[in-house]
Amino acid sequence: MESNYERLSLALGLILGMISGISSASTVIVGGRTGWTIPPSPSFYSTWASQPTFRVGDGLVFNFAAGAHTVAEVSKAAYNSCNTTNPLSPVMTTAPARITLKAAGAHYFICTIPGHCALGQKLAVVATAASSSSSVPSPAPQPSAVP
Repeated sequence: MESNYERLSLALGLILGMISGISSASTVIVGGRTGWTIPPSPSFYSTWASQPTFRVGDGLVFNFAAGAHTVAEVSKAAYNSCNTTNPLSPVMTTAPARITLKAAGAHYFICTIPGHCALGQKLAVVATAASSSSSVPSPAPQPSAVP
């Protein structure tokens, strides 16, 4: 009976170890308390984006006043020039707008309301691959056999 208990304990320990190693996605409120709006300075969102670490699977939540702003993912060139004509994603017009980072690499977002991007309402983030634990806890040592 003790042998079955030991096997069950070992299996449970391995399962719990694997589960605890799985990273969970985070939800990040873009701009913090400021939200998604024309920023107080053109560098506001780039400064803000340097604080959190973004990972694949994270959700970016853009909070803004209805009808006042939008958000769309765009190419780097469109981000740099504030070109709103060919967004990579549908333009989101209602808040909270949630966008999940689905791939590693740079992602660029702008407000498509005329003039807002030029005033600094744009965001660039770099998502890293979701971390996963490749280490599995070592199995517990087997007790010595007692004759």
